[in-house]
Amino acid sequence: MSIAPCIRFRVLSLGLILTFLSAAAFSVERGEASTKDRTVTPRGALTTEEARLVELFEKAAPTVVNVRSKQTVGSFFNSAGYERTAGTGTGFIWDFDGHVVTNYHVVARATAGVTVAFSDGTTAPATIVGFSRAKDLAVLRIEELPEGLDLIPVGSSGDLRVGQSVHAIGNPFGLDQSLSRGVISALGREIQSLQDTTIHDVIQTDAAVNPGNSGGPLLDSAGRLIGVNTAIYSPTGANAGISFAIPVDTVMRTVPDLILHGEVQRPILGFVPYNGTSASRFKGVVIVEADEPLASLGVEGVLEGEVRDMIVAVDGRPTPTLGEFLSLMEGYRPGVEVEVTLERAGEQRKIRTTLLPPPS
Repeated sequence: MSIAPCIRFRVLSLGLILTFLSAAAFSVERGEASTKDRTVTPRGALTTEEARLVELFEKAAPTVVNVRSKQTVGSFFNSAGYERTAGTGTGFIWDFDGHVVTNYHVVARATAGVTVAFSDGTTAPATIVGFSRAKDLAVLRIEELPEGLDLIPVGSSGDLRVGQSVHAIGNPFGLDQSLSRGVISALGREIQSLQDTTIHDVIQTDAAVNPGNSGGPLLDSAGRLIGVNTAIYSPTGANAGISFAIPVDTVMRTVPDLILHGEVQRPILGFVPYNGTSASRFKGVVIVEADEPLASLGVEGVLEGEVRDMIVAVDGRPTPTLGEFLSLMEGYRPGVEVEVTLERAGEQRKIRTTLLPPPS
């Protein structure tokens, strides 16, 4: 190699090095300048709507808990079995006696106990006080509550209107203390419970509700309890803009019975129903034997193997099966007068009668 090309190579290399050093110095200088130029812009006050939502969440969140149930599973290698998670969901503190309301399906398989986690991260064991499969509601109890709690105020669901704002607080996918919002999309919906009975007057909302939200409170814009989130409608199991909540009017009728009796105290009409294997052949509840006061109103049971009267509706609501009839009865209290639609030989008639208390 001649001397001239070597000198040119060295000059070129030196030029590249100087260019790199100049670019690096410029980059550092620009980085320092840009860092010095960036300052925090004061946000200012929250909007009225933001402040309202923050207040709503901060008031309700401490009473909302994470519910985790466990079950014991048999093992081929261990006769004693082992424990695994049976269900996770949400609940909320109902009263200062330590009662917590959640969905029944959250604790339905809790053979190895239930644990409640509070918003401050502490946990406590809980016992199942009572439940209703037909309403998908359960009541738990914990021995000691955190101090300084304020209960969620109770609203009503009978006067709700489509378009009202709603807010759901829960633990979707195990993520604690999440808030979502939406509107009431529809009212008077019907969904199936774990008992394959119909839950009536369900609230439909587009608030984001996902697995883990089950059992959490649905609030109106005033922060009042108007429902208990219970189900979503989705092919994938994730939020698809349609979720359902058990109306608070149903909760108010159900929870006191669960606390006092462990189950719903269903009133009776005074008859013996048919619940045999061929019951599905009939489009109503077959009366095997009519007691008072139905007997005095001309209601007849099965006579010489012939079906006489069937109950096909109560207050205009169809009762195609005994399960539907019993589910419907859970919405009433003893002493209430109802209209019963009977069918005999293809012809219908209506009577009015008063519901009786359940047998002691």
